[in-house]
Amino acid sequence: MLQTAANIVSSDIKPSISVEIADNLSSADMEALCDATRAVIEKSHGFGWQHPPAKHILERFWQGVLVVPERSLIVARIDDVICGAVQLVEPSKNNEIQAFSVNMVGCFVAPWAEEFSASKKLIEMVENLAVEKGYNVINTDVQETELKARELLIKLGYSCWGVHPNYANIEGRIVKGMFFTKTLYSDFALQTKESV
Repeated sequence: MLQTAANIVSSDIKPSISVEIADNLSSADMEALCDATRAVIEKSHGFGWQHPPAKHILERFWQGVLVVPERSLIVARIDDVICGAVQLVEPSKNNEIQAFSVNMVGCFVAPWAEEFSASKKLIEMVENLAVEKGYNVINTDVQETELKARELLIKLGYSCWGVHPNYANIEGRIVKGMFFTKTLYSDFALQTKESV
């Protein structure tokens, strides 16, 4: 029987939560990812959209993410249904001066899955992948209105280093953006100081 978001939420059995790097997506996975994306856009205007685009546009968006060499797509599943995702974005090859850092972008979990701690698992997977790839720093940003995301980042050791006063225009209202960073190796800051 195909598991759906409604089945998972209404079940009395504790769901299984997993995260993985997605190299390709089945049609069922693409459907679930697009559904989760659409729900997040409706709730909080994620991905830069004011309103959810047509299904074929969302599919092309995710297909595009999968083919960019510098991007790794990590998906979260609850009982094998994709409920969220995040992207690790590596610097381009010509960006030698920032070759030690990556960006974490588009981290989200569908509203129906927020209670299952999938966001934390997605971020931890980004950190593990960054370390595996030899990066020392992760940078990310969120809308000031994303209180749960901000709290989680701080709880996981990210520092807010700046605020952009004109980050986004959401239905005519200007929203601030908050920028976060985390050093993955404790000796990285010491190495940086010594080299200056």
